[in-house]
Amino acid sequence: MNTETITLTADDGHELQAYIARPDGTPKGGIVVIQEIFGLTSHIRSVTENFAAQGYLAVAPAMFDRIKPGIVLDYTDFDTARGTMGMLDQDQCVSDIRAAAEFARSAGKVGVIGFCWGGAMTDLAACHGLADAGVSYYGRMTVEWLDKQPTCPMLYHYGDRDELIPAQDVEKIQRARRGTVNVWGSAGHGFCCEDRPSYHKSSATQSMEITLKFFADHLLD
Repeated sequence: MNTETITLTADDGHELQAYIARPDGTPKGGIVVIQEIFGLTSHIRSVTENFAAQGYLAVAPAMFDRIKPGIVLDYTDFDTARGTMGMLDQDQCVSDIRAAAEFARSAGKVGVIGFCWGGAMTDLAACHGLADAGVSYYGRMTVEWLDKQPTCPMLYHYGDRDELIPAQDVEKIQRARRGTVNVWGSAGHGFCCEDRPSYHKSSATQSMEITLKFFADHLLD
């Protein structure tokens, strides 16, 4: 595996950085990894590298570059993180994900995966036809566009102890989406991130096993 940071250009001319992890040998497909509201943290980079280790060309676009290049926040800095997220325009976010997906498509079919805010952006990207398969981890904002439908197979992961996403919102998503919604017992918000106090090892491990199989089923010929 090798990694590097490259520059992508969105369809409106905006340039953004992206963290790339390339597998050893010919990639079997592409994966776009969408960040949480804390930027391209070590966790997001690790996820990107793990997909490369599984044989995918993985790319994590720096979604906060629209506001200021290089924003990476501590997981305790919720106010700054939420404030930065609030300055983003959804259409521009879709454009940035599209640029990453077009880059990843050089390797074949493209999967998109995201966490927290990135989980919701994954669903939105799928509603815009940017992926061949999508996996959304604890994305709350998905409830804001349930009138739209993803154009590809989707998989959703939530924790039953998520203090940031009401159970009724998860139920709304279950009713509105054709994809599989997994609710993990004893798991809170951010349960897949080892750098957060809410990390829940068994839920993280099992959900990622399901995620890898899901991508293999839908991305590999």
